Amino acid sequence: MLAGDKTLTTTLRGLKSAILYSEVAKGSRDQGLSDPEIIDVLTKESKKRQESADLFAQGGNIEKQQAELAEKAVIDKYLPDQMSDDDLGVLVDGAIKQLGVDNIKDMGKVIGAVKQKAGQSADGGKIAKLVKEKLGQ
Repeated sequence: MLAGDKTLTTTLRGLKSAILYSEVAKGSRDQGLSDPEIIDVLTKESKKRQESADLFAQGGNIEKQQAELAEKAVIDKYLPDQMSDDDLGVLVDGAIKQLGVDNIKDMGKVIGAVKQKAGQSADGGKIAKLVKEKLGQ
């Protein structure tokens, strides 16, 4: 706040509010949230910013799009590093082989297995996209 970084201040206040709201919703206001629960909240907030930025881009409002992306960048600093597409592809290939899946109908099984192995370091949307590409061929 003292540095005068308005984007950082606004974003952190919003995150604090989102965490507080989640604590109240889960009835854990006194003891707080666990680290994985906080990471879930931050991940959701980051996705919200990305979706808003995409909508602003579609509407042609570049200024607001950049503001949303700046907030997303602040939030992403507090999230664990995301797995690269190559590493994620290796996990997807391994899960497909392990489960013996060759049909797009079994996509959910593969996504579940990859999410379990990757944990918080992979986005569900990316996993689904890669699985769809691999099984769709």
